[in-house]
Amino acid sequence: MEEIRNYGAILVLSGPSGAGKSTIIREAGERIGEYYFSISTTTRAPREGEQNGREYYFVTKEAFEEDIKAGNFLEYAEVHGNYYGTSLKPVKKALKEGKLVIFDIDVQGHRLVRAKLNDVTTSAFITPPTLQELETRLRARSTDSEEVIAGRIANAKKEILAIGEYDFTIVNDDLQTAIEEFVTIANAARLKWSEKNEKRFIAHWFEETPR
Repeated sequence: MEEIRNYGAILVLSGPSGAGKSTIIREAGERIGEYYFSISTTTRAPREGEQNGREYYFVTKEAFEEDIKAGNFLEYAEVHGNYYGTSLKPVKKALKEGKLVIFDIDVQGHRLVRAKLNDVTTSAFITPPTLQELETRLRARSTDSEEVIAGRIANAKKEILAIGEYDFTIVNDDLQTAIEEFVTIANAARLKWSEKNEKRFIAHWFEETPR
């Protein structure tokens, strides 16, 4: 039974840049148990203050495409002209250690994770209450050019149409409310059993039936 209970789970988070995903995870971290935050590999250039191996693993486009051919990614997608992807090895290791694996990936990435690891995956779409509020937040960050902001807004308009593909939606209007909702979802994700674990439990259940 311990082997069943201690296996980890996956929580996929998606939503437009500026929705507050990173802030919510950071503020809720101590309340969701031990987790592994999946660090993506990307071909985009580091922003000011970012470090390789902390925010992302920064690689060349050639190196990324070699890893695609080798099958080393759980998921990958091209967004705003750059590749983003997630290595499979640390994910499997974290699951075996009983950790909650948290992904911050886009709609395309969510679909790929669902296709490969659906039975241990729970997902939530995090979004500001309106498109206008999203634009306000993006401009307030003062980190992106007008061209990049326009691209993010256009992408958000497409991704919001996929909201029904997610198990839950968190509308980040009030941050504390959004954090509470996230904690509830994260803790519930740990209770989801894979098909393999269900079969193990059924076998165990019959073995322990009184004679």
